[in-house]
Amino acid sequence: MRRIAFACSFILVLLLSACGSPTMLVNLPGSASASAAGTAAGTDGGPTNTRSPNPNDQIDYSHSDLQTIYLAGGCFWGIEAYAERIVGVQNVTVGYANGTGENPTYEDVVRGDRGFAETAEVKYDPARIPLPELLTDFFKVINPTSVNKQGNDVGINYRTGIYYVNDADLAVINDVVAKEQKKYTKKIVTEVMPLQNYYLAEEYHQNYLDKNPDGYCHVDLSVLDEVNNKPVKVDPSLYSRPSDDVLKTKLTDAQYAVAVLNDTETAFSNEYWDNFEPGIYVDVATGEPMFSSKDKYDAGCGWPSFTQPIDPAVVTLHEDTSFNMVRTEVRSRVGNIHLGHVFDDGPADKGGKRYCINSASIRFVPLGDMEKEGYGYLAAAVK
Repeated sequence: MRRIAFACSFILVLLLSACGSPTMLVNLPGSASASAAGTAAGTDGGPTNTRSPNPNDQIDYSHSDLQTIYLAGGCFWGIEAYAERIVGVQNVTVGYANGTGENPTYEDVVRGDRGFAETAEVKYDPARIPLPELLTDFFKVINPTSVNKQGNDVGINYRTGIYYVNDADLAVINDVVAKEQKKYTKKIVTEVMPLQNYYLAEEYHQNYLDKNPDGYCHVDLSVLDEVNNKPVKVDPSLYSRPSDDVLKTKLTDAQYAVAVLNDTETAFSNEYWDNFEPGIYVDVATGEPMFSSKDKYDAGCGWPSFTQPIDPAVVTLHEDTSFNMVRTEVRSRVGNIHLGHVFDDGPADKGGKRYCINSASIRFVPLGDMEKEGYGYLAAAVK
């Protein structure tokens, strides 16, 4: 890292600090090769790196109930670049936290006698990434057993910490730390404390690796390729099934006959068999997400066909021996309505399954409407 020239008393400190060397790349324990972290080429198909686009730029957070947590993980350039690319994180700034005195400069912080930690202020949408998941992702790129040292960066300002502003977060943080401790023989020394103060760092520190993609980064950003591709999980507690009497008034006759009475609609003359617009398909009775357009394909059967549910847990499978056939019926988890059947003649390269679903049992929510209908957290499962 190139720093603005300091007084002579700071030169030795900077030379000893890995954050003072723009050519040094440091691997964290258990990480992939350091070459993927900072200067890997391009954004087209390679691992995530300092030149990769931020997926959060495509998400509308204007209606989100944002929360804030403060994360110290060594040199804040890398932590900022990593955290801001985690899907569900709306904004990240970097600054100095939990030290003594007011308005510290970088020179004050690097000297160490005021006890500030280089820290990222992370504003996130818990509907897209709950705090336990965000903290678990944070632990993927730090060594929580190292005292005042991350990579080759040494000093009290490089300690690790989780600083909270919401007292309810403490139990969540402690639970995550306890789970992480099971992965280590040495004791985790990451601080867990209320935020005492936070001062925004100088402007040249903000989004440093966006401005200087070949700059020093001690964090392996390719970890994001795993972090941002976790299996989708749909919370069943968010949905409930109305009574049959209510459904009779809510649904059309055709929808009621198929979804509740287990009827089957006609092939090639139903609403969604040839719809391939981006979006999700939800249970017509409860609104629980069932399928994504990303997994929809033309099977030539005349009904909407999918290679998999949006979350395997949202459907249940049952033997169906009606019409002198043995088939596997697909029903929705919360609504327990008839969706269709699953067959083993789907695309082999995508698991070999064909979920043949009745249009009458599902409702399509276009990608552009997902946010306002409460499904924004599933946008990544569509794109």
